[in-house]
Amino acid sequence: MCGIVGYIGPKQASTFLIDGLSKLEYRGYDSAGIAVHDGNQITIEKTIGRLANLEKKLDKHQLQGSLGIGHTRWATHGRPSDVNSHPHSDCTGNFVVVHNGIIENYMYLKEQLIAKGHIFTSETDTEVVAHLLEEHYDGDFEVAVKKVLDDISGSYALVFMTKFEPGKIICTKQDNPLVIGLGEGENFIASDIPAIINHTRRTYILSDGEMAVVTKDSVWVTNRQGVPITKKVFEVHWDAEAAEKGGYEHFMSKEIYEQPKAVRETMTSRLAKDNSHVTFEELKWSKGEMAAITKVMIVACGTAYHAGIVGKYYIESLARIPVEVDVASEFRYRSPLVDENTLAIVISQSGETLDTLAALKEAKRLGAKTMAITNVVGSSISREADQVVYTWAGPEIAVASTKAYTTQLISMAMLAIYMAGLRETITAERSQELISGLRNVPAQIHEILEDVEPIKTFAQQYGFNEDVFFIGRSLDYAVALEGALKLKEISYIHAEAYAAGELKHGTLALITEGVPVIALATQHDVYEKTLSNIKEVKARDAVVIGIAQQGDDQIKKYVDHTIFIPAADKFLAPILAVIPLQLLSYYAAVTRGCDVDKPRNLAKSVTVE
Repeated sequence: MCGIVGYIGPKQASTFLIDGLSKLEYRGYDSAGIAVHDGNQITIEKTIGRLANLEKKLDKHQLQGSLGIGHTRWATHGRPSDVNSHPHSDCTGNFVVVHNGIIENYMYLKEQLIAKGHIFTSETDTEVVAHLLEEHYDGDFEVAVKKVLDDISGSYALVFMTKFEPGKIICTKQDNPLVIGLGEGENFIASDIPAIINHTRRTYILSDGEMAVVTKDSVWVTNRQGVPITKKVFEVHWDAEAAEKGGYEHFMSKEIYEQPKAVRETMTSRLAKDNSHVTFEELKWSKGEMAAITKVMIVACGTAYHAGIVGKYYIESLARIPVEVDVASEFRYRSPLVDENTLAIVISQSGETLDTLAALKEAKRLGAKTMAITNVVGSSISREADQVVYTWAGPEIAVASTKAYTTQLISMAMLAIYMAGLRETITAERSQELISGLRNVPAQIHEILEDVEPIKTFAQQYGFNEDVFFIGRSLDYAVALEGALKLKEISYIHAEAYAAGELKHGTLALITEGVPVIALATQHDVYEKTLSNIKEVKARDAVVIGIAQQGDDQIKKYVDHTIFIPAADKFLAPILAVIPLQLLSYYAAVTRGCDVDKPRNLAKSVTVE
C-alpha cells in the first residue's frame, strides 16, 4: 500500500526522502509528497501523480533541512489530488503527519474538531490526526501523540513531526508495517525495508502498539503507556531486489501473505463494534430504495467474475433478490433485460478493465442503478459508477490476482448482509453470526498460511502433470473456477473446473489413472453429494486432493490427500478455501520454473477489448 519514509541526521533530509520513496514505487501510488523542517518551520511540497512530478517541483524549490518525512499515497479516502496528498498538517502548519492505513472513526472526530473551529482542507481521514495533534499539544510532543492515539481507532502506521521540536520524530503502528533504520548520527524511518537498505542494514521492526521517539543519535521505544521496550536489532541480509518483495521470492507470494491484512482493512469501519450490522457510509441506501430493486446484475471479467459468482450466492441467499452474473465482454452484446429497478454491480481490481467499463456504461444507458467494487480510487470505473465500494486491498504487482480477489469476496459478503438488513430478510441473530465470522477471517487465513509445507509437497508431486481438474458444488464450484484459473494462468497447466454433479455428463471421459482432481468439500448442505462425486473420480483411478473444513474426519476415507481449512460458516468458507488453491498454483508454477509474477501473454490491467 502507501509508502512512508522519514529522516533525521546531519544531511539534507529531502535527498533521502526522494530516494527512499523511489525505492517504494513498486508498491503503487497516485501522489507523493515530503515535509522538511529547516530548524524554524516546516515546509510541505506534494503533488498528484508520479514521484517525477514531485522532483520537478523540488528542482524549482529545494527544501532545506535535516529533519523530514515523506509519503507516496494510494488513495482510499478522497480521490487522488494535490490537496489529498500526504503529508497533512493542522490549521497552523505546526504539526505534520504521514499515515498508512485507515482511521475508522475519523468522521466523528472531524465533526468534533470542526465544532471547535478547526478548518479542514482535504477529504482524507489522515488530516484528522494532524488537527488532533494541534488540539492536544500543550508543550509536550510525546504526551500529545499519546492523546491522539487514545482518540483514534483503526489501522495505521503514523509518523509525526512538529515545528516546536526540530530534533525529534515520533512514529507508531497498528496493523501496518513500520521499520526504523539505525545509522551513525542519523536514523531512518520507512514502511518497508527497500527504502533504507542502501543506507543501513541494522533495523528495529516495530510491533503493534509500540511508539518510537527518534532523534539523530537515539531511538527510544515504549508501549502506549510509556513503558520502555527493549528491541532486538534485525540485520537485513536481502539484496535490494529481494527487499522490494519483503524477502519473498515473488510478489505473488508476498501478496498471498498480505491477505490477512488486506481483508482486515476491507472490513475496517464497515462492521459495527457490537457485530449487529454492516455499515456502508458510501452507499446510504434507504429501505425504500432497496425494496425497489427487483434484479441485480453482476458484471466482471476473469477473477473478478468468479468473485461475482460467489456474490450471486450471497445476495440471493441473504437478500433474496434474483441475481445474474455476466462476463463483461458478453454483457453489452446480448441485449440484457435491464431497467430502472435493476442494480448493476461491476467488479474490477484496477477500475480500468475496458470490457467492464463498457458494460457499466451500457447498464447506465439502459437505466440501471450502478455500483462499482474496485481497488483503485479515482479509476475510470469508480468515476463512471453511481456508487463505489472500495476494497482497500492495496496495490497488486503480480499479474495473478490473490488479495484483490479475497477482498472482493469480503466486500460481496458485507454487501449481501447490508442489503439483507435493509430488506429485513435476515434475522438479527444470523446477521450477528455472519459478522462475527467475518471478524475471524483474517486470523483464519493466517492460520492456513502458517503451514504450507503439505501444499508445497503436493504441488511438487503433481506440478508436472499437464491436466488438472477442480470440482465442487454450490459455493465450492465458484471457488473451483478460481482455483483452475490461477493454476492455468501462472503454471500453464491445462486446468478445468466443473460443477461436481456434471461429471457424468461428459467430463468423466477425461478422468484417467493418475490425473489430479482437486475436490472442494466445504459446503455441508451438499457434502454427501460431493462425496459421491469424489467416489466417481476415484473409481477411474484419479488422484484426489480434498479441501475440507477442520473436524471433517470422513473425507480422508475417500481422497488421497487432504488440505484442511479452519471451520467456518458455509458463506465464509469460500474466502478460506481459495487460499490453498492460490498456494498450490504458486508452488506448481515455481516447480515448473515459470515466471510467476509475469505469466506469458497476460497483463495486469486489461485495457483493450
